Amino acid sequence: MSLLHPPRVVAPASVAAGEVFQVKTLIGHSMETGLRYSPDGTVIPRNIINRFVCRYDGKVAFSVDLHEAVAANPFFEFYLRATKSGVLEFEWSEDGGAVYTLARDLVVT
Repeated sequence: MSLLHPPRVVAPASVAAGEVFQVKTLIGHSMETGLRYSPDGTVIPRNIINRFVCRYDGKVAFSVDLHEAVAANPFFEFYLRATKSGVLEFEWSEDGGAVYTLARDLVVT
């Protein structure tokens, strides 16, 4: 596992209906590209966060596929429009099948 620290999300707990709000996410991950060698000369296997998805009330609201060129500790900032109260679900998928998740409740007034 290459997780350096748990995922973090900054998103409001409540917003007005129709308001556009900012979401920021960060996951501490070493993002091994598969292009580096260990001191003994063997290739360090690729192990990156290869996909990030944000679901709003169960529907994909934002997603991105990642590749080797992404820096360690991927950070995303994006905006959503508040339509109804629900859950913001965040999911980071790593090579090898590991998945890291986080959820935040959102109240729309």
